[in-house]
Amino acid sequence: MGTIVYVKDALEAVVTPDSPLLQDERYAPTLKKYAYTDSEGNLVLSWDIGKFVNHCCQANTLSTGYGFEIAVRDIQAGEEITDDYGLFSFDDEMSLCCDNGPCRRVVRVEDFDDNVARWDSLTFAAIRHLREVDQPLLSLLDDDVLTALQHDLDRDLRHADSLRSVATLRHKSEPITRTHLARRRMRQTASAVASLTPVMLTVTAVPVIG
Repeated sequence: MGTIVYVKDALEAVVTPDSPLLQDERYAPTLKKYAYTDSEGNLVLSWDIGKFVNHCCQANTLSTGYGFEIAVRDIQAGEEITDDYGLFSFDDEMSLCCDNGPCRRVVRVEDFDDNVARWDSLTFAAIRHLREVDQPLLSLLDDDVLTALQHDLDRDLRHADSLRSVATLRHKSEPITRTHLARRRMRQTASAVASLTPVMLTVTAVPVIG
């Protein structure tokens, strides 16, 4: 618990909303399937196997308000690394089938509002363990992010809940409201259904990720 497992580093492919790649049939399907939307509305496609991480409603890693992902509990050797797709600003609904714990059955746009308090609780607890475990990816954080993280951790020792909420990850130019959702669904001819990627990312190099 507390290990950083993903960082948006300099090698990540960032595709702007007006990029012609989004209309190019050679690239658009890959971006739709594997990229996530950042707070500026850009699509981010991981250059490594991070893009293959599967969803679980009881995920063992989550995105934080600082942009990196962190283990929110200990992850055993051989256990699949999972994330919660509700954090990734999907435009369409996605059907789910989780093997572990209660499953929401569908990822919806409103999941962000419905789960942000729970995600904050989990990520705050994990971040408070950050200095207690090895951090192989810490050096890849942007200087500004690292400075803010260290400042907030120091302040959190004196004032609880000084850490950055995952709400900062939401696409700023597109606030989510119930009216917005209703209008979006009226424009859709059908709900998009996506299958989970048949790839499992597992922990094999170390006995436990803290």
